[in-house]
Amino acid sequence: MKLASISRLAAGVALALGMFAASAQAEEPLVIHIGYAAIGVDNRPYSEGTSAATARAGEYLEKEFANDPNVKIEWTFFKGAGPAVNEGFANNQLDFAYQGDLPALIGRATGLKTKYLLASGARKPLYLAVAKDSGIKKIEDLKGRKIALQRGTNGHLAAIKILEAHGLKERDLQVINLDSAGTVAALVSKDIDAAFGDTQLINLAAKGSADVIYTTKGDDPHFGRNAGIVAREAFIDAHPEITQRVVDAFVKAAQWSSEEPNRAALFELWHKSGTEIPILEEYFRNDTLVYRNSPLIDDLLVSQYKEQAVKSKEYGLIRRDVDLNGWFEPKYLNNALEKLGLKTFWQPYGADGKPVAS
Repeated sequence: MKLASISRLAAGVALALGMFAASAQAEEPLVIHIGYAAIGVDNRPYSEGTSAATARAGEYLEKEFANDPNVKIEWTFFKGAGPAVNEGFANNQLDFAYQGDLPALIGRATGLKTKYLLASGARKPLYLAVAKDSGIKKIEDLKGRKIALQRGTNGHLAAIKILEAHGLKERDLQVINLDSAGTVAALVSKDIDAAFGDTQLINLAAKGSADVIYTTKGDDPHFGRNAGIVAREAFIDAHPEITQRVVDAFVKAAQWSSEEPNRAALFELWHKSGTEIPILEEYFRNDTLVYRNSPLIDDLLVSQYKEQAVKSKEYGLIRRDVDLNGWFEPKYLNNALEKLGLKTFWQPYGADGKPVAS
């Protein structure tokens, strides 16, 4: 009898422990890891110029899951930009990320299992600034000169396309691989002759420390840069409902970022990155917010990614063909647009860069 009682007691304890363990496991929080292929001034964990930057600074994802204590949001900003994001995906350290076209295509070519969920910062311009007294007046003058850009980023690919349009190849220049902070220091010290970039170059020009001689704004839209929210396939498959809510939050951020009455408040929010408001005003001058902050996966965006894939291999940036079949996943975006009543809020564009008639 004693043995039977002890056995029953042991079984009961084991059952209780099992239930406790299961309960503890059920209560284990889900941490959603989100990467951003840029970083703010002085390494601040913020950025600017995109609806993804708005989502971070305005805590849109945190608010989406505010009533879900078992869901946590963790952001990581990468000084190493898109290539560093690829490392994060490769090591299963990221679930979602804001990333430019070239590194995303490189990740696709090397076998990273990701999906492109929505655009963010897909229409960002690129600038070319030159050091004071460099004597460089036009793009053709860059031949043989020392030029900075950040390799492996969407700015790298855009720069090569711009050079090609002006009769130059990357090998015709002395290219120095520098991040934003390094570029600023090198231009000011005149250790380089010119650099491709964006807001940091506008800032230098405003201070009189460099001269901007070219921007893709107003030029051929195919010279622009593309970017968007990319997600790990395994996370999407394991958490489709969570994925939908993440996309919902990004779309809400895109909507708010696209409304002209919010322009001043938007720039104030992005100022958390350390970029001065007058620089942001210049960055968006003559551009509507609804154009720059569209999340749509339209024909223009898809055609540009396909072109970038071909050009990337042609320029030797990618060694193999990139298969984009099935990579774009608009389902979650379309669900969000339907749910939020935004199906006609943004204007889709065709592959020719012209608005598509509704």
